[in-house]
Amino acid sequence: MIIKHSFRTALCAAIIATLSGCGGGSDDTTSPGPSPDTGWVAGVFADSEQFKGQCAALDQKYWLRSWSNETYLWYDEIEDRDPASITDVIDYFNVLKTNDVTASGAPKDNFHFSLPTDEWEQQQQSGSVLGYGFNFRVVKATPPREVVVTYSEPNTDASTQGIERGWQIAAVNGVDVVNSDNVDAINAALFPTQTGVETQFTFTLRGSNQQQRITLDSAQFIQDPVMKVGTLSTGTGNVGYMQFNDHNAPAERQLVDAVNQLASANISDLVVDMRYNGGGFLAMAAQLGYMIAGSNNTNGVIFEQTIFNDKNPDTNPVTGDPLTPFPFIDEYIGFDPDSGISAGTALPSLNLNRVFVLTTGITCSASEALINGLRGIPDSRNFEVVLIGDGTCGKPYGFYPTDNCDTTFFTIQFTGVNDKGFGEYADGFAPQNITNTERAPVLVQGCAVADDFNHLLGDRNEALLSAALGYRATGNCPAASTLAGLKGYAVSNAAANSGAAAIGDNRTHSKLQNNRIMTPVIKD
Repeated sequence: MIIKHSFRTALCAAIIATLSGCGGGSDDTTSPGPSPDTGWVAGVFADSEQFKGQCAALDQKYWLRSWSNETYLWYDEIEDRDPASITDVIDYFNVLKTNDVTASGAPKDNFHFSLPTDEWEQQQQSGSVLGYGFNFRVVKATPPREVVVTYSEPNTDASTQGIERGWQIAAVNGVDVVNSDNVDAINAALFPTQTGVETQFTFTLRGSNQQQRITLDSAQFIQDPVMKVGTLSTGTGNVGYMQFNDHNAPAERQLVDAVNQLASANISDLVVDMRYNGGGFLAMAAQLGYMIAGSNNTNGVIFEQTIFNDKNPDTNPVTGDPLTPFPFIDEYIGFDPDSGISAGTALPSLNLNRVFVLTTGITCSASEALINGLRGIPDSRNFEVVLIGDGTCGKPYGFYPTDNCDTTFFTIQFTGVNDKGFGEYADGFAPQNITNTERAPVLVQGCAVADDFNHLLGDRNEALLSAALGYRATGNCPAASTLAGLKGYAVSNAAANSGAAAIGDNRTHSKLQNNRIMTPVIKD
């Protein structure tokens, strides 16, 4: 087996550690403990454990300062600030990151955020998110704006009322989304922060000028991470299709069921639609890589070798464990303990030698790790990864969510390389014939194709899926499309925040959905 008992034991220990906290509320300013009384000295750091779990605001900031210095991947690029100089704990955390940029000029770290711990645990354990039941893409953030529905979640009010892919959001609560300067009102409606927010949407229907008004209440709903699993018949064999939206806890069982379904259909190729998959649990990416490629391609191959900062060349600074390669995983882990499958159960596999991956600028982090891990399979085994779509987000980094005083902090702590030693894709992966020149992506065989909102996902006439089928049949691409403009998470958010009247998804929930998480939260 690829996963040894010691590997699973170490993973579970890290999971349990993630669940532990200080036990005090974030508003507790009377907690006993070692408040610093000697004053801040630039460049001098106490051990973070001295302040861990001490919930007075100053203690929390000293903990963040030391913890970042110990574990942040680019700790030496943080400007060391006096914890007393910034009053709010979260505001202080937000400046504890690098301000450097990638080769293309995009922010190197646009993935630094925090969440209330109960909200983080709820989302990762159940897949629950706050919204209206449909997903959308901000194609153009400045007037004339374009905000388009990508798909509706099953069994939500949005799907019941017939909201479909390709509908454009024309107005919210009477505010013109396309041209209005009232950015605050638009963002408040599109990105609710609490349940029960009633919002009237005016949609322009796909392929027409007809409009429809629908009122929805914000609510917590369970995302369906694996959708539209099916088979497309061709003259050269069956092609499997799977829409994979999120590496969250419910996805593990759904991926197993999808692979079993596709294996029974005797597919000869697979299209994994990850155009809206922002990432999640890294171990799940390693599982899916195994289920696609099988043991012959992955046996003895590293999925990812984790690299921390230069203070920790051989040891994981979060767990204290020696650094060992992260394998392709051939066993069920049990992210959701109620899934009905026992941890340690052997995973099914398709044993393919090629996979087509549909991508956009929202394809991020753990999704990119899947691409990189599969590209790391030795050339002698002749495994191919073909990209169809736009350039990916560009996030070869990840973190261990860390709780302190009921807040979970996400700071970049590691990067990784595949079996070939490659991991430099901070400007993303892109199909080889992409024409966008403002970034410096890693080019991969495949076809640059713009996201097609005129067809439903899984429709063989939808542009990305059609291009994948055409490339499979002939090795040729359609003419390179004018792509939608989201050429990476960091780039898109920088653009959304660069000018007046810009809206965008540079918000906490978006950052949570664009991640590579090493330790899942699992109940015992």
